[in-house]
Amino acid sequence: MEREHNFMPERTKWKRQLFRIIFKSDTKLGKLFDLGLLVLILVSTFIVMMESVQIFDAEMHMTFLVLEIIITAFFTIEYIMRIITLKNKKSYIFSFFGIIDLLAILPFYLSLFFPITKYFLILRMLRMLRIFRILNLMDFMNDGYFIIRAMKNSSRKIYIFLLFLIIFSVIIGSLMFMVEGHREGFESIPQSVYWAVVTVTTVGYGDVSPGTPLGKFLSVLLMLAGYSIIAVPTGIVTAEMRNKRQNLEKECPRCGNDDVDDNARFCKICGEKIV
Repeated sequence: MEREHNFMPERTKWKRQLFRIIFKSDTKLGKLFDLGLLVLILVSTFIVMMESVQIFDAEMHMTFLVLEIIITAFFTIEYIMRIITLKNKKSYIFSFFGIIDLLAILPFYLSLFFPITKYFLILRMLRMLRIFRILNLMDFMNDGYFIIRAMKNSSRKIYIFLLFLIIFSVIIGSLMFMVEGHREGFESIPQSVYWAVVTVTTVGYGDVSPGTPLGKFLSVLLMLAGYSIIAVPTGIVTAEMRNKRQNLEKECPRCGNDDVDDNARFCKICGEKIV
């Protein structure tokens, strides 16, 4: 990410100051700059939402357009300044925040050719994640990364579960297609599978419902199964988080490696004995 050691040796004083304002929040100007960005992000998001309301868009279309041009121009200049003030430009461009910064301006230019893409400007909300750094709440971000790692580590189990859920929904949908006998909402197997997915996930839109006694009986079984099915991925991720937390507690005292297996007695990095 954005690190101070990325300074170029020949960088002038104004570039150093610009770097500190843009990437740091330990100065008055730096905090003011970041808070200004957050305000612009909120204003831009509000504009995009209001543009989707036909009444407001008809009355204030030009106002919205001018404000969006000004905000996008500011974000574009800011993105360019972030690049020119870094030594390792590639590292920033392909970093998480670098990609988000690019996505904050790209939809506007695409909308010049494809108007519908302007609504992708709502992705600017992702830049609000910087509020954790601005307000010195990086511990919350670390907790977020902890959850993401747990989900990533349990992804294979979740994929298998999703495959089972797809197979289960197709089978139940096909049975309902035969049971309901081409009734409304069950005219085909894909429509019946749609009903099965809505039911098993306990969403229950109510747009399709069985009419035969046997169909209603299958619906009851599917709804009851839905509660246990929903709990499966939650339990998988929770178990992974618990294991990860236990591994963190077994951190190597020499090198600080936290990727320690449950039954490990020695660190896989430096060979130090794990207590």
